Amino acid sequence: MIHKVVANADEAIRDISSGMTLMLGGFGLCGIPENCINALVKKGVNQLTCISNNAGVDDFGIGLMLQNRQVKKMISSYVGENAEFERQLLSGELEVELVPQGTLATRCMAAGYGMPAIFTPAGVGTEVALGKEIRNFNGKDYLMEMAFDADFAIVKAWKGDSAGNLIYRSTARNFNPVMAMAGKITIAEVEHLVEVGELDPDQIHTPGIYVHRIFQGQDYQKRIEQRTVSSI
Repeated sequence: MIHKVVANADEAIRDISSGMTLMLGGFGLCGIPENCINALVKKGVNQLTCISNNAGVDDFGIGLMLQNRQVKKMISSYVGENAEFERQLLSGELEVELVPQGTLATRCMAAGYGMPAIFTPAGVGTEVALGKEIRNFNGKDYLMEMAFDADFAIVKAWKGDSAGNLIYRSTARNFNPVMAMAGKITIAEVEHLVEVGELDPDQIHTPGIYVHRIFQGQDYQKRIEQRTVSSI
């Protein structure tokens, strides 16, 4: 596969259109593809299904897309930091599928591995299991969950090369590697873009075979979701 370095986020998302399904890496505000999200807001595509661990906060990350009424459905694990998300959910404007966090990650992984489905005990006997197949293995019930089917996966890495190899930094790795494997087209924005051969092969987390477009982002914010300071 030939990997193409693109100039910026606008070019990277050029063929994302309304009604598509997008995976967006990150956990909270850590390791989110900020530049691509801002480009999507500017482009104004809507009726999107977004697969992400969470929905950002009101004024940052996917929260900006929610404010702009671009998201039709959120498939997430944790959504508790976004008042606009809550408002749209309670008013019926936003469709929401809540997924156990491990199940969310494994459904991404299954898509990357080419597996159609997984079996997990998480959610058995709860609302999560409604309408889904349950099978018994060795005396224990397991819920069948389908692998995700995303048009694009959009991830953020610390460093990448022009062949698409990616290195994530510390906890910013989170959902990014499993999502990078899973999209039909994977877009990676990186803080540092280098030439092939400059990355230590032993440090690469996502091989370039998974990445279709890569660009060096800019103006990244190191935001804290819940700032807690000691009174001492």
